[in-house]
Amino acid sequence: MAHPRALAFVLAGGKGERLFPLTAMRSKPAVPFGGRFRIVDFVLSNLVNSRIYSIYLLVQYKSQSLIEHIRQNWVLSPVVREHFITVVPPQMRMGPEWFQGTSDAVFQNLALINQLNPELIIIFGADHVYRMDIRQMMDFHISKGADITVAARPAPLREASSFGVIETDPEHRILKFHEKPKQPKPMPTDPERAYVSMGNYIFNKDFLVHCLVEAQGKRQHDFGAHIIPGALSKGKVYAYDFATNTVPELKPYEEEGYWRDVGTIRSFYDAHMDMLGITPKFDIDNRAWPVHPGMHDLAATKIIRGEITNTYFAEGVTVEDAKISNSVIRAGVQIGEDVVIGDSIIMEDCVIKKGARIQGVIVDKQNVIEKNEAIGFDPEKDRFRCHIDSSGIAVIPKQGRRPA
Repeated sequence: MAHPRALAFVLAGGKGERLFPLTAMRSKPAVPFGGRFRIVDFVLSNLVNSRIYSIYLLVQYKSQSLIEHIRQNWVLSPVVREHFITVVPPQMRMGPEWFQGTSDAVFQNLALINQLNPELIIIFGADHVYRMDIRQMMDFHISKGADITVAARPAPLREASSFGVIETDPEHRILKFHEKPKQPKPMPTDPERAYVSMGNYIFNKDFLVHCLVEAQGKRQHDFGAHIIPGALSKGKVYAYDFATNTVPELKPYEEEGYWRDVGTIRSFYDAHMDMLGITPKFDIDNRAWPVHPGMHDLAATKIIRGEITNTYFAEGVTVEDAKISNSVIRAGVQIGEDVVIGDSIIMEDCVIKKGARIQGVIVDKQNVIEKNEAIGFDPEKDRFRCHIDSSGIAVIPKQGRRPA
């Protein structure tokens, strides 16, 4: 199917308070993920792999780290005018306020929409780990003659109150939309799960502009709380079943429809573990639908001696003599002799000195773990060095140490 001209807005302004302390000095989309990525790389990769090349990234809180990441790693063709990824801060056209909500973020940028004059507006969040061929959602939107299409998936009832809950007819037209209800209504075919919005939308351009202008007049600023429920009586609003989406070369052992909101320390940690093993739930190595990573000008990883099991290494890591298992080691980490690391995430430019032991810990950038230090074994002792998440996972916040 031929696709009309599309413009994408990626909502990347989230504070990510539940990911503290990883978000103490950066926004949630800028948080490092996996061996080489940041969380924002997943939505940008899905857009680019889907041949959507006109992308505005709307930023707000603690955005400098994210801006630098985009500048260094996401330069599209400067020759083709409509191939760009551009960072857009709050425009403050209506006064001194920052973005007041998700829909207000797009409303403040109506001038960009009018400038490019697309037929479809794609509005996606930047907080999730998944693969998606967005062209298939566009095909569904066009075939239904929809004004709005909302990407949706089943979720356990215990989690559904964190999302918009959807009720549809047999043709997938949305009949009711409940934003973060306290008692989510289960699916008719599955009493244990509810049908929830993924926070990803496709709008017809003219319909979106009408909805935004009307909502702004009512001081309504959010897609989930205001725009989508208000549009049900005005236009054709459909739910696109994410379970029907396919991308090439998925492995048979991968979880079908893998999608994670990595908005808590526990979900962030678990999603890393999902990538490990010979049959991971989410195999990051898919050359037909790659996640485009940040690049480093570091040398290859060097392992002098060690016992390494089920671990990802990025570039520039040095391992003198260590036992490392079920872990993710990001770029530039130096690991000394007799070190033991298990079930952990070690971010860039950390130094792990001789005899240190780390178990089930997230270590943010530029930390030094001293000789014979043990972290992850005694929660009471760890509180003097770490942030202990409500899930019990210890997190060492980012430090200011500069690599030699």
